[in-house]
Amino acid sequence: VTTGQVLSLLLLFGVSDWVSAAIRYAIPEEARRGTAVGNVVADLALDLGRLPGRRLRVVSGGNKKYFGVDLTSGALLVNERIDREELCGALSPCSLSFEIVVENPLELYSGTVEIQDINDNDPVFPSSQARLEISESVAAGTRFPLESAQDPDVGINSLQTYQLSANPNFALDVQTRVDGSKYAELVLEKELDREEQRELNLVLTALDGGSPPRSAHVQIHIDVVDANDNAPVFNQSTYKASVRENTPSGTLVARISAYDLDDGPNGDIVYSFSSHTPAKVRELFALDSATGELRVKGQLDYEEAKLYEIYLQAKDKGAVPGVAHCKVLVEVVDVNDNAPEVTVTSVYSPVPEDAAPGTVVALLSVTDLDSHDNGLVNCFISPGIPFMLSSSLKNYYTLKTEGALDREKAAEYNITITAKDSGSPPLSAVKHILVQVSDVNDNAPRSSQDSYDVYVPENNVPGIPILNVSATDPDLGRNAQLSYSLLQGDTTFGHLFSINRENGTLYLLTSLDHEDQVEFSMMVQVQDGGFPPLATNVSVSVFVTDLNDNAPTVLYPHPNTTATYTDVVAPGTPAGHMVTKVVAVDADAGYNAWISYTLLQATDPSLFSVGPHNGEIFTARQLREDDAPEHTLVILLKDHGEPVLSTSATISISVAEMVKEVLPDLTDVAPASDPRRHVTFYLILAVILVSAAFFITMLSVGIFKCYKWRQSKELYNSSRSTTYRTPGPFHHIDAVRGGFTPPSFYHQVYLTTDSRQSDLLCKKPFTSSPLGSRQGTIRNGEPGLYHQIVGTASRLPTPAEQAQPNTDWRFSQTQRPGTSG
Repeated sequence: VTTGQVLSLLLLFGVSDWVSAAIRYAIPEEARRGTAVGNVVADLALDLGRLPGRRLRVVSGGNKKYFGVDLTSGALLVNERIDREELCGALSPCSLSFEIVVENPLELYSGTVEIQDINDNDPVFPSSQARLEISESVAAGTRFPLESAQDPDVGINSLQTYQLSANPNFALDVQTRVDGSKYAELVLEKELDREEQRELNLVLTALDGGSPPRSAHVQIHIDVVDANDNAPVFNQSTYKASVRENTPSGTLVARISAYDLDDGPNGDIVYSFSSHTPAKVRELFALDSATGELRVKGQLDYEEAKLYEIYLQAKDKGAVPGVAHCKVLVEVVDVNDNAPEVTVTSVYSPVPEDAAPGTVVALLSVTDLDSHDNGLVNCFISPGIPFMLSSSLKNYYTLKTEGALDREKAAEYNITITAKDSGSPPLSAVKHILVQVSDVNDNAPRSSQDSYDVYVPENNVPGIPILNVSATDPDLGRNAQLSYSLLQGDTTFGHLFSINRENGTLYLLTSLDHEDQVEFSMMVQVQDGGFPPLATNVSVSVFVTDLNDNAPTVLYPHPNTTATYTDVVAPGTPAGHMVTKVVAVDADAGYNAWISYTLLQATDPSLFSVGPHNGEIFTARQLREDDAPEHTLVILLKDHGEPVLSTSATISISVAEMVKEVLPDLTDVAPASDPRRHVTFYLILAVILVSAAFFITMLSVGIFKCYKWRQSKELYNSSRSTTYRTPGPFHHIDAVRGGFTPPSFYHQVYLTTDSRQSDLLCKKPFTSSPLGSRQGTIRNGEPGLYHQIVGTASRLPTPAEQAQPNTDWRFSQTQRPGTSG
């Protein structure tokens, strides 16, 4: 509500009675909302108790209600933020008017509140940085006005003074305008020197009078403008450089450098030759006017001139240019521009591989066109080869062998000889010499195996190759030409074996028989064609493997004898009684020598049976009185080879009580005429020899295996993986019955196959008695007469025993329980 509105209301209602009064207060700006300005009720003498009914209110100009009245206390309170600078600006003092309207009756009061200034504003410069350009030629005392700062506060809180940062060249002069405002000026106290300091940075500070005072800062950047007050200056008055005579055109010789403390054109330098520089120098050298680089332009020659003295100058681009002079001394250096040359005078090649160390291989000469150290040459060869260089005369060298040569390791050497002079940098030359090594017969032939084992089946075709002995010789030519031959340890080998002298193929010339000989051992000599020749011996063992080429041979009963052998069995003999035995052998070995027996024919097949493995003939049932007195048995003998071979034996058996009934008078038979009289002795001797040989062989093999195993278990395993060597033939002797029975006695010998123990049954001498009683006496012989023997053995009666009359010897060798037939 404005004052005009209040007056209009008064006129409208016709109120004629109203009171007008004026009050005045003072408060600082920025007072907080609710701050008490004064008690208007008390100051206007109004009744505080009637105020709620009179509608007291405060009316102030503008859109903001800066004040209000507390009706409970009557205090005038700040209702809005009051900013003096916003209300009055730079005017002082600053007042804010208000009216108090009270109704019933209507009364109008006016008041004024003075807004007091506080120091709430900093001085402010128009910009944060000021920039000045002052020439270094400006005289001292010159003034430079600065922009003033502004402070919206008034009175003592307004801008009061300026301050300048410390510096040797400028001072600050603070001036006061007519309106009382302050401004500052820079005063040059000391002349500027751009070469000493190109720019200055000052800080101008504006301060007001508040407590504490507020301030503002401005950076003053002063650029010192150059004046051409300095001439160019070289870094050094004399430059020295060394240039090789073969330096190519464009090579940098020296870089001269001058400086000018001035700036801009006053400091731009141009380099050039001095006016008194000779024309020859200008032809050999070139100077860059901008960078001061002196470069080679022509071809230098050490022999023509060893030193050049060059004069140069530097000018700036000022209005009155400054000039500076210098001298460059260029020394021409002689260079090592000639490489050494190696000439091979003579080469002695090839060199025998047994040449002694120190043998001369080649002569060399070395030359170098340079002089002094550039012409001093050293020669050397690549390491790791058995050669060396030695020098007895200047620039002459001898290539010699240093170690032993081995053509088998290196047949030739491509020797690299390097010649290097002592120049800087050194130059070198390379020469290659090919030295060949000639062969010497220094290597014996080498066989791929130290020994060979060859297995040949018997009954082979004559003339077949059975082995190719392989050998090599690392030598060359005739020294590597090998010939093979058999060492004649046994003269019979020459008829059995032959070897090809050129390729080492071993041939079998005849057919071999396993039963005749199982193993052949020979030595093959491999010899080269060198002089003297070298040889290596290789052991060859040929094993003859068995084939089933022999049918069983019957030893008893002998098929070709004229004597009559009849086995006698008494009537009533029980079943299972052994009557006789077929004795047979097979000359083959192993499985081919196993014999089986089969009853092929018989007078009475139900009466007798034959053991399938031992050839023993037993009674199949008890003999009866009505059985035939004579029986003939045909036994079939077969081996187990492939193909199966067989033979047959015929046995005669008589059934009788008395020996005289079936036996003729034996006195007519002379025992001395029997060619098999000593067969048992030979058999015993053969068994003993075979057993001893077998024991020695096994002992030797065991020792050999232990030695090989200790030497190399892996070698042992590989060497023993060869085919099993077939042992010699082992004849299984099933039975032997031989010798003629003299008139006064009768004996039998029984031998069992593979029996290691046998019983020998002997009967005491007796008088003539029936055959049945004699056999009963044998069967019931005294136990003390049984003896054990080892191996296959029997004893024939001695001549003394044969001469005794009425004596009957009977030897029976039976199989031990548990032994095989």
